[in-house]
Amino acid sequence: MLESTPRRILGIDPGLQCTGYAVLESTPRGATLCEAGVIRTTGKDLALRLATLHDSIVEILDEWQPETIAVEQLYSHYDHPRTAILMGHARGIFFLLGGRRKLPVLSYPSTHIKRLVTGSGRASKVQMQHAIMRELGLAAPPEPHDVADAVAVALCHLSALKRSHLT
Repeated sequence: MLESTPRRILGIDPGLQCTGYAVLESTPRGATLCEAGVIRTTGKDLALRLATLHDSIVEILDEWQPETIAVEQLYSHYDHPRTAILMGHARGIFFLLGGRRKLPVLSYPSTHIKRLVTGSGRASKVQMQHAIMRELGLAAPPEPHDVADAVAVALCHLSALKRSHLT
């Protein structure tokens, strides 16, 4: 059984151009979406883009004080290894910030997240949005897809917490 004190989770869908984030709070009555959005970076200078990600996540951590950060694991096709390397830089920012604040940072594979939220590890982006809308009682599906993915990562972690309290 979950404790009676609320738990806040920061879910992150990492990206160098567009990173989705969502802060969920878990209470005995269920999960509530506190805030969600995207962090957009521009330009070709990788250092400046990473600095933007860092500063934006710091603001979110300062405002919402989550107790855990949940991040979607990287998936990179073998034809595009450079993508994985570049995304690794962004993920490094999230892990560094978690480490500096002594927050656990957990990674979940996208197929696991999709299976948990929709029942299918191959769910489409639209299926994910509608499942999240139903789960959280939202008036509309979360937009853009990066936000929905971040919410799904946080929901996945909350589900893992519930399972760990049942065993």
